[in-house]
Amino acid sequence: MTELQVHMRRAESLREVLENDIVTGTYPAGTRLDEVMLATRFNVSRTPIREALIELSGAGLVEIRPRRGAFVREIGITRLIEMFEVMADLEAMCGRLAARRIRVEELAGLEQAHEACIHAKADGDPDAYFHANQAFHEAIYKASHNSFLEEQALLLQNRLKVYRRLQLRVPNRISGSLSEHGQIVEAIKAGDSQRAAEALRQHVLIQGERFNDFVASVAGHVKSGSSRS
Repeated sequence: MTELQVHMRRAESLREVLENDIVTGTYPAGTRLDEVMLATRFNVSRTPIREALIELSGAGLVEIRPRRGAFVREIGITRLIEMFEVMADLEAMCGRLAARRIRVEELAGLEQAHEACIHAKADGDPDAYFHANQAFHEAIYKASHNSFLEEQALLLQNRLKVYRRLQLRVPNRISGSLSEHGQIVEAIKAGDSQRAAEALRQHVLIQGERFNDFVASVAGHVKSGSSRS
């Protein structure tokens, strides 16, 4: 592994730890994230800390204020649900186009990502499942062959990434997710654009019991009101 790869992996690892600390309430909304203290905590220089904070800012979890530093942002449940609604429609659009446009090699890649999800579940590894799940969805974005749509889906996916990770910690959610993946693959493989779109929309939407589970999982960070991030 090259020095650059080690550096990038360290920054990614730091970001994931900080993401988890923020959404689980270790760092409540309004908390100032001091670079020096974080560098001491993780025994690293300030450079990877600064890079992690910039990425968290891009994901909407942190606000970087000039000459004041980085602060944890407060996000309302209403705002999150709105973002998931948009994500569901973006993914539905990707699925509809992918069912019509996916190439042989792209379908193979999608099936490979689905297999990786299956293995991660069998191994009881939620982190591996999360990364395989991310690759699964990105394969669908790419197979839409609409670069603007792919860009928008990736941007919002990045904003919601930490919350989607939390969803996978809800009991039985990985099993449900995996079953839904199978339906999505079959619809795309069959070229059924309408079924693929609806399968992806329902896969991403938060409703019914899943809504209650989601609210419980993020209760440490978000407000129940309609504040805007």
